[in-house]
Amino acid sequence: MSVSDAFHVPLQNRLLAALPLDDYERLRPWLELVDLTTRQVLYKPHESITHVYFPRNCLVSLVTLMDDSTAIEVATVGNDGMVGLPVYLGTDRSADQAICQVPGTAFRIEAAAFRAQLGALSPLHRILQAYTLALLTLTSRTAACNRIHSMEQRCARWLLMTHDRVGADEFQLTQEFLAQMLGVRRATVNGAAGVLQRAGWIRYRRGQVTVVDRDGLEGACCGCYRVIADEFARLLNPV
Repeated sequence: MSVSDAFHVPLQNRLLAALPLDDYERLRPWLELVDLTTRQVLYKPHESITHVYFPRNCLVSLVTLMDDSTAIEVATVGNDGMVGLPVYLGTDRSADQAICQVPGTAFRIEAAAFRAQLGALSPLHRILQAYTLALLTLTSRTAACNRIHSMEQRCARWLLMTHDRVGADEFQLTQEFLAQMLGVRRATVNGAAGVLQRAGWIRYRRGQVTVVDRDGLEGACCGCYRVIADEFARLLNPV
């Protein structure tokens, strides 16, 4: 797809796709199509957020940095969301960090321009209010899941969420990165991924994950994935 086509077809990001066409056309001149690379930092803790991003086929992790510099993932943002939500909520910084996990493209808009356009786009307000509630469910459920469910279940949940948000069966992901995001040792992730691979639900080699059997992967997951997915569907796709 060409850059021109991408701007005319914003369907890869569900928030932009939910805008009425006139409102999207009003916002479009401020949008820039950018490539995001693995480990690219979009904003750092307590530093000014200069841009907001609407991912198309990439995955961004929101992570909390602990005192020993360990990074723990608290949420993921893909084609269902926006990176830079604090800007919408009226501040220019966050205690967390946003870092790209799965490379791809996103629409980017300068924070100042986003604030200026937001006042004239009431549908975008409603969409982002709903997205904020959905993201709260994701973060709270992730915290509970990480506390009580097995590593295999957590790994399956993460892969399913990534599969949804990237929109492809295959995506780049190293065991080192996944272990860092889940707050466990690499050997622990290696063991969990091995279980899922031997069952025939995923294929994992050389930093590439392929979802082979999504139904099987859902069966291996805890109920947290379905709670999160249903809440996003309810809030972002109202009847």
